Amino acid sequence: MNVLVILFLAAFGLAIGSFLNVCIYRLPRRESLSFPASHCTSCQRPLDWFENIPVFGWLALRGRCRTCHAAISPIYPVVEAITAAVFVVGYLIYGFTPLLAVRVLFACAMLVLFAIDLRHRILPNAITLPGVVAGFLFSIVLPPGWLSSLIGLLAGGGILFAIGEAYYRLRGVEGLGMGDVKMLAMIGAFLGWQLMILTLIMASFAGSIIGIALIVTRRGGMQYALPFGTFLAVGAVLAAVAGEPIVTWYTGFYR
Repeated sequence: MNVLVILFLAAFGLAIGSFLNVCIYRLPRRESLSFPASHCTSCQRPLDWFENIPVFGWLALRGRCRTCHAAISPIYPVVEAITAAVFVVGYLIYGFTPLLAVRVLFACAMLVLFAIDLRHRILPNAITLPGVVAGFLFSIVLPPGWLSSLIGLLAGGGILFAIGEAYYRLRGVEGLGMGDVKMLAMIGAFLGWQLMILTLIMASFAGSIIGIALIVTRRGGMQYALPFGTFLAVGAVLAAVAGEPIVTWYTGFYR
């Protein structure tokens, strides 16, 4: 194991994580990702260079703006640290291969969608729609292959669209948003139809467990809207990392 490579990737991941924080904050607000420069969201003061150092800047400031002393969410260093871990773990799994770049890009997109849907209950088209196209184009020359990718994106979008339409006709209210439909199509494009189905199963199971827990603890009712995109993001990353052994193990029962 090359320690210098690991350290470089971790540092690069921290920097990318800082950009992901910008996406998480600004995309739901339809703000530019490049202008204005990073600033305190309370007093609007532009941040100095040392305040922008991922993780360490937040720790040095003790989680507060040094001008107005407004609290800075711990989500920022958490996202940066997770992104660094994504780069390092991705390298350990895939090595320096083209698939590493694709899987890291996919994981970063899932991280942004996870955070935005958790807080705002939306899944921006700026990520999902280009993601569908990118996932399919990458799959022409890389796993899972163009056919599996095409089936995955069509089936992924089609399954959730059909479920949402059926729920609406039966209950008269929307049970799934189109953002979820486009997100699952993106997952299918990147991972192929088998891992897309595995993602959907894991996300549905996790969502059911959380939903039941909310009902039992009286923190939510039958009509409580869970951020399904958040569960899809977790399921997709797990499927990308460990999905193939799981699918092989399961299909082995039918051989």
